[in-house]
Amino acid sequence: QDLLDDLKSELSGHFESFVLALFEHPRVYDAKECNSAISVGYFVISVILGCAYIVLYVFKRELERDIQADTSGDFKRLLTSLVTGSREEKPHADVELAKKEANELYKAGEKKLGTDEAVFNRILCLRSNAQLCETFAQYKAIAGKDIEKSIESEMSGYLEVGCLAIVKAVRNAPAYFAERLYKSMAGAGTKDNALIRTIISRSEVDMAAIKQEFNRMYGKTLASFVKGDTSGDYKKIILGIIGE
Repeated sequence: QDLLDDLKSELSGHFESFVLALFEHPRVYDAKECNSAISVGYFVISVILGCAYIVLYVFKRELERDIQADTSGDFKRLLTSLVTGSREEKPHADVELAKKEANELYKAGEKKLGTDEAVFNRILCLRSNAQLCETFAQYKAIAGKDIEKSIESEMSGYLEVGCLAIVKAVRNAPAYFAERLYKSMAGAGTKDNALIRTIISRSEVDMAAIKQEFNRMYGKTLASFVKGDTSGDYKKIILGIIGE
């Protein structure tokens, strides 16, 4: 604790935030970020996905309470489903179940006036990654389009962002987080909270794969973006953590 106090007195800005975050266990850090991100709906989904759907063992009760207090409607139900930790972990897909649930998703969205969001919530938040990937393939065979296109046309706001994030993370988690890093640095200014959150959360998980996907998707290295959008010790520590 004395070391942390000394660091707080000696450091400042985004460099301080990054250094202090390194002293947290990655999963504890994720949980704390979830707890602080509820009021920022576009970020909280990324944080929850960064926890790889584990039960958020720190602040879980507070997180569930804040979701109830600070969100509403279908987005609240989506977040509640994600943090209950009830996602299946089956390594193999059941093709017949995938066909059945792909048809349910089609009937809940494209095939009816309005959208039955509860069906999307149940399937996206319950099924394993392997099962969902098969369901997405079956959905395309039925609907003639990727499920992302249907979500974009059938939903809006935080719910759309949340469902799209789940689909993207299920299909290719490193690509999803590469996109999050790109968006944190692209355009005017840097969204430092999102940048720090993603780097810290994924540094010991799949950073090498994220770097590969970043290069493939954007034609430039992650390091080159970091060098262009950060400076000083803040830049140096990020480059060190991502292995550059």
